[in-house]
Formats: sequence, structure tokens, C-alpha cells
Amino acid sequence: MDLGIAGRWAVVCAASKGLGKGCAMALAQEGVNLVINARSQDALEATAQELQTRNPDVDVKAVAGDIGNDSVQEAVLSACPRVDILINNNGGPPPGDFRDWGRDDWLSAVEANMITPIELIKATVDTMAANGFGRVINITSGAVKAPIDILGLSNGARSGLTGFIAGLARQPQLAGNNVTINNLLPGSFDTERLQNNLSLNAQTQNRPIDEIREQRTQSIPARRFGSAEEFGAFCAFLCSTQAAYMTGQNILLDGGSYPGTF
Repeated sequence: MDLGIAGRWAVVCAASKGLGKGCAMALAQEGVNLVINARSQDALEATAQELQTRNPDVDVKAVAGDIGNDSVQEAVLSACPRVDILINNNGGPPPGDFRDWGRDDWLSAVEANMITPIELIKATVDTMAANGFGRVINITSGAVKAPIDILGLSNGARSGLTGFIAGLARQPQLAGNNVTINNLLPGSFDTERLQNNLSLNAQTQNRPIDEIREQRTQSIPARRFGSAEEFGAFCAFLCSTQAAYMTGQNILLDGGSYPGTF
């Protein structure tokens, strides 16, 4: 299927690895030019080279730095001639017990996982509307749909973004001008972060990591973890011309883990 987005420009945050990289790879394959961002310069440059190899016909620009910083946001947006597609993505806050968190912990979580994507959206969607095309994808978490008790910081911050998007996506000046805003909620995907969590659990429980991994996959109806490639492919479809009638939605990709009807 031709997604109809070749020649477009996309900004992809946290794109050096994991789900962000999966999205960047899928977009590059569709002929989308990219400005990618991540904190690590070396990892980001390596990903940029990989993307360029994947499709030599697209332009790839790498801007390293913490996307939560105003100066980095400005540099990323300035590097993009025209933002047609915005993929908001950022690492989640650490797990823990809310009794141990102070005001600064909450402000940091909200800044990274709610305010930063909102600032990037604010900087881009009106121009998208004026151009008659725009796609915003916010990578949030399956915990928005089914909260996890030890992820209270993430539950709160990402749910705040979700509520904001529910209203913004339905503004006629955006939806009526072919600008869609949707949230992708990943469950368990086979990324570096997941591997680190499995290793930590194995050490804490003094059990082999393969045993921990098997137990985890058996709790998923699909009996496996998702891949960054399939996540990216779904993200690319949401950016397509064919997905123009879908906006304001929370799409859960979790291999069937969420047990509810709605």
C-alpha cells in the first residue's frame, strides 16, 4: 500500500533506538524526510546513517539534546523545513511508591511526558492546518489504559496529556483541515528498556533471565513481545493519507494484554 506521504517532513523524538527508531525507520521506508532527535549524539548519528542507508532518497537530519529544553526544541524545529508529521516520544519516569516522590519528581514527570509534547504540538499544528495536512502521533503507554501501581508518575503525566489531546484533536480548525492527532499506547515491546527491566527483575528475584522472560511472555495472549518494526509500521499508517478520518483516538498495541471490552 502506498501511504501517500513520500516527500513529507517528519520530526521524530527519542528516535535513536526502540519504538522511536522503529517509527523513523518505517517513515523513511515510505519516503518521508526526517529530523530525528535523541539525547545521545553518537547513537543518534548511527541511527541517521542507518536511516540514510535504508532509503538514500530521503533527507535525514540529526539534532541531539534533551527535547525538554527550549533550545533543543527550537533547534529541532528549525532543522525541519516543514513539519508535516510530528512523533512525540520521551522516556518514561522511573517506577516507585508515590510516598517516596516529592514535588520535583512530579514536576519532572509532567514536564517530560505532558508539557514537552504539548509545546511541540503548539509550535506546529496551526501551520499544518494552514497547509491542509498534518499528523501528530504521541507515543504514550499502555498504562494510560490500564494503570500500573508502581508507575504512578507515568500514569499521571501521560493521562494528563491524553486528556488534553482528547479536546485538542477535535477542534474544527485542526480536524477540519486534515490535521489528525492520535495516541499510540504500547504494551510490552522488545526494546532495550524492556531488556533492562527483565535483567533487573532477574537480579532482584535471583532467577535466570530466560525464566523471567518466559513468564512475562506467557502473560501476553500473543505469547510474545512486540517488535519496534511492527510498532513503526502502525505509526506510519496513522500518518498516511488513508488515516485521515481517525483523530483523537488512543490505540492500544499490547498483544491482547488489556482484558477489558472497551
